[in-house]
Amino acid sequence: MFPPQFLTVERIAGGVEITSKKRLLEVLAGLLSSAQPQLHTDTILERLLERERLGSTGLGHGVALPHARIPEAGEAIGAFVQVRQAVDFDAIDEQPVDLAFAMLVPEAATEVHLQLLAQLAGLFGEEGFRERLRQTDEPATLLALLLGGANLSPDG
Repeated sequence: MFPPQFLTVERIAGGVEITSKKRLLEVLAGLLSSAQPQLHTDTILERLLERERLGSTGLGHGVALPHARIPEAGEAIGAFVQVRQAVDFDAIDEQPVDLAFAMLVPEAATEVHLQLLAQLAGLFGEEGFRERLRQTDEPATLLALLLGGANLSPDG
């Protein structure tokens, strides 16, 4: 189960036209920055890009989980983008990405960070879950699917 306010409909975008990994990260950074007034899109993007330089967060099966720790984050927050046309993301299986869930956690939240990443990886590892996310581009429906999947997770 996700923490309260971890994901809201305002931080979900469906059917987005994006043509590159960098642009996808920019859109995610913009959504994440809307969560808390002290967060800035440029700072978030920089942190997400730093993390990608360590190794792609493309999990495979069209899914990416970009994430970063950031001192300005008051709590863990997430954002989700469903891309209309999958983009190259240097994923482990070399498949393009059309589902991207980004997460920020406070600098010291190591355990929370790892637990949320494990929960998200588990959710997105399920083929049926991924397919349900691909069948709609309506943010409210995507939110319901994401929260419903999190509540059914064996880790939750």
